[in-house]
Amino acid sequence: MKRRNAWFKTDRENIFKFAQGYKDFLKKCKTERETVKFVNEYFLNNRRDREFIIVNRNKSVALIRLSEDFGMKMIASHIDAPRIDLKQNPLFEDSGLGLFHTHYYGGIKKYQWLNIPISLHIFMVKSNKETLEINIGEELDDPIFVIPDLLPHLSKKVIDEKVTKEAFDANKLNIICGSIPFSEEEKDQIKLNILNYLYERYKIVEEDFVSAEIQAVPAFEPRDLGFDRSLVGAYGQDDRICAYASLMAFFDVEISDKTQVLLMVDKEEIGSEGNTSAQSSFVYDIVIEILKRKGIEPTFANILNFFKSSQCLSADVSAAVNPMYKEVHETDNAAYINNGVVITKFTGHGGKYYSNDANTEFVAKVKEAFNRDNVIWQIAELGKVDEGGGGTIAKYISKHNIETLDCGPALISMHSPFEIASKADLYETYKAYKSFLMMK
Repeated sequence: MKRRNAWFKTDRENIFKFAQGYKDFLKKCKTERETVKFVNEYFLNNRRDREFIIVNRNKSVALIRLSEDFGMKMIASHIDAPRIDLKQNPLFEDSGLGLFHTHYYGGIKKYQWLNIPISLHIFMVKSNKETLEINIGEELDDPIFVIPDLLPHLSKKVIDEKVTKEAFDANKLNIICGSIPFSEEEKDQIKLNILNYLYERYKIVEEDFVSAEIQAVPAFEPRDLGFDRSLVGAYGQDDRICAYASLMAFFDVEISDKTQVLLMVDKEEIGSEGNTSAQSSFVYDIVIEILKRKGIEPTFANILNFFKSSQCLSADVSAAVNPMYKEVHETDNAAYINNGVVITKFTGHGGKYYSNDANTEFVAKVKEAFNRDNVIWQIAELGKVDEGGGGTIAKYISKHNIETLDCGPALISMHSPFEIASKADLYETYKAYKSFLMMK
């Protein structure tokens, strides 16, 4: 078995064209709500017979194409990403600056979020029950925001001599949001001026923050990376790269033997908790609706039998070898950029704790389909044993007795504000998902 470079096996014109659509998607979809909105609109513009959509609280979504046979082929991704959230009482002032209190979401390296341009994506239900959905900082003439770092001249004792975990206090990830006082009075005049601006511009009062989701994300756009433009650098590629590839695959295949389902969920980065996550009852809602539309009574027994007759690709990314830090990988079982989509039999920690370990029969079936359809693939695990590890939604899908296997491209700098992916791997992932949806 030899590794294959995907650039020599696929039409490069198709790779670059596909990646351009992907970059446009990333630009528009920096939050889970924005992603669900994009998917819903795309579905309405491209829907065909026997297809329907279920949206769960505007944060998770399922696309379904009905077929005659019992069971489903599901591709399940997550559409949340590590970020900085504003607290519910966010606004204060200190040392001549207006600031926002924050709480980070998901597994971030806190130092990576200092001194980068930040945009605010706001979804708010105001006190007058009006809904407001805006972003500030994405357009060139918008103001941006920043979490300030400490200058190197003064950071020796405060930061440089401490280990990373101690040096970067989450309570200091405060965002600068203004500095002009409302009047010459002494107290909270910068805060008052910001509140005055928010009221005059958006009719926002301070209490409205309580019922708001305000997500701070990098303000920069997706960019081509490298002289040859072979890579995409962007925020949120874990896991929206899989969401996009699966969305395009869903609409580029025909009806198969089993019902085809595209599932995109929220909250994976914080353990898949909550009513919009992979652990919620949303998967039951999907199956119940499928059974009803097929004329089958959705009894508990029928639901369980439907699950048992189903298969799923847990569409999530893997960790590509970073040439500067190869020591964290076991190189014979690591993923490499440009070597195609990654099959991951298990994730988890240490002795395969907290993971789904896919059945051999299912792995063999997927591998056979990929080979038949000329998909460039590689097999990998997430780092050396006991080096660290991580999980996906595979374990939550498989607990329903659904055959489940992790499958997605490898990224460099995963969970950073600027993740790196191969355009060729993106395209092979799209091909892999098409192959799975049509797999016999």
